Amino acid sequence: MIAQKLILFYFLLMFFSLSSLVAQVRWPEQQLTPAVTEAHMQFLASDDLEGRRTGSRGNNIAARYIAAHFEGYGLKKAPGLNSYYQSFLLEEATAPKSGSLKMGATDYKFQNDFLILNGAAIDVKTTAVFAGHGWVDATTGHDDYRDLDVRGKVVFVLPGTPTDEDRRAIATAAPTKRQLAAERGAVAVFELYRMSFPWDFFRRSYARSRIQLTPAGGDNTEIVYGFFKEPSPNPVIELQNGKSLPIELKSAAGSLQRLPAQNVVGIVEGTDPDLRNEYVLLTAHYDHVGVGQQGGGAYTAQDSIFNGARDNAFGTVALLAAAKALAQQPPARSVIFLAVTGEELGLLGSTYYSENPLIPLRQVIFNFNADTGGYNNTGVVGIVGYGRTGTDELMQEGLKPFGLRVRANPAPEQNLFDRSDNVAFARKGVPCVTYTPGFDEFDEEITRYYHQVADNPDTIDYVYLHKFSQGFAHIARLIANRAERPVWKTGDKYEAAGKTLYNE
Repeated sequence: MIAQKLILFYFLLMFFSLSSLVAQVRWPEQQLTPAVTEAHMQFLASDDLEGRRTGSRGNNIAARYIAAHFEGYGLKKAPGLNSYYQSFLLEEATAPKSGSLKMGATDYKFQNDFLILNGAAIDVKTTAVFAGHGWVDATTGHDDYRDLDVRGKVVFVLPGTPTDEDRRAIATAAPTKRQLAAERGAVAVFELYRMSFPWDFFRRSYARSRIQLTPAGGDNTEIVYGFFKEPSPNPVIELQNGKSLPIELKSAAGSLQRLPAQNVVGIVEGTDPDLRNEYVLLTAHYDHVGVGQQGGGAYTAQDSIFNGARDNAFGTVALLAAAKALAQQPPARSVIFLAVTGEELGLLGSTYYSENPLIPLRQVIFNFNADTGGYNNTGVVGIVGYGRTGTDELMQEGLKPFGLRVRANPAPEQNLFDRSDNVAFARKGVPCVTYTPGFDEFDEEITRYYHQVADNPDTIDYVYLHKFSQGFAHIARLIANRAERPVWKTGDKYEAAGKTLYNE
């Protein structure tokens, strides 16, 4: 009798132990092996990929690697594509070497007071006018050129857009601002220089070639585009007050080359017949800053490759992990996996996709973006945008199985929300957050690797990378399965765009 009871006891113990194990290993992301995430990192951040600069050989190899895994996982191609690539053209512009500008009675010195970044050779005597931000938005009805004749004139404009004057917004808006001015007959457009870093740093960085999006409306390479460093006294104040000033502008021609680039896109279809036409968009940028003078920090003859293990092979590995897990067991909603290029050059790939979406953005309920600059706390994950989209509980719940906690909005003074690819979709109204490794501030541990040649695969905490990737996949699953859609918090700066996008 005692033996029978012991047998029954051990049987029940084994049964409940197995039941507990099954409960613990419920989702494919919980079964991802560390070897897989480490292998992705070792390849994407290897010297062979030469820093993955947009348009480079190494960047193209990374794109092929991501596409091959999307195919291997069984992801579907996006509508309208016959491959996993969303191809587009960039412009690589080289600034002219000489120029002169006289406005009113004052001569301004080339490179000291103004820069010309690109455009055809010009020698013109005309009128200078002010045109707000030089921006037109048909959705909101905003039009800085309304009732303003700029034909044959030089236009001075505020930096960026009416809603964003961050340096990345300035970079991404530039091709459109050139196009808008050209379409209205202007011969040149100058943005006012109001960035936080010194003019000399800006001048030196723009002395090199720059890569930017080709204007959507066509080729407007003739129009001169540059920056004006406001002096004292400032003639732009007179322009802002509605006065026109005579201006003489002369410049040699810049050069422009076309550069092919690509985002990598795959789709997992949802299982719920009522929700499968709604999409969660997962993003990570796979580009970095390249080699030598292309890069961000110091380098030597022995090591000139900016490998970008943290920024952003880390996020790309998480995207690949999520693709594998969600393809094995699809959630209720469909999921778009979008690896973008050109983030380091001004959010170029994400901006292009947001303007040319392969699935209408009104069907995209959320953008979950993975981007990293580094980490100094491996017990947490940073959620940039925490508290803004009604997804806070899902962020917490999604990290728990992997022993991680949420660090809400790290380093708020850095304005990180508007500095990564998520903002390209936020501007369109899509609720979003960025998922980043754990840190509290930009300390020595972060700056040691951020855009430095030291950011190599052998410096990575692979246990943390694995948990980070699992957490990204699991949160994505929870969002895709939840009946309630994320929405912008009342009063958020992107709430109005969201209401417009979703016709609310």
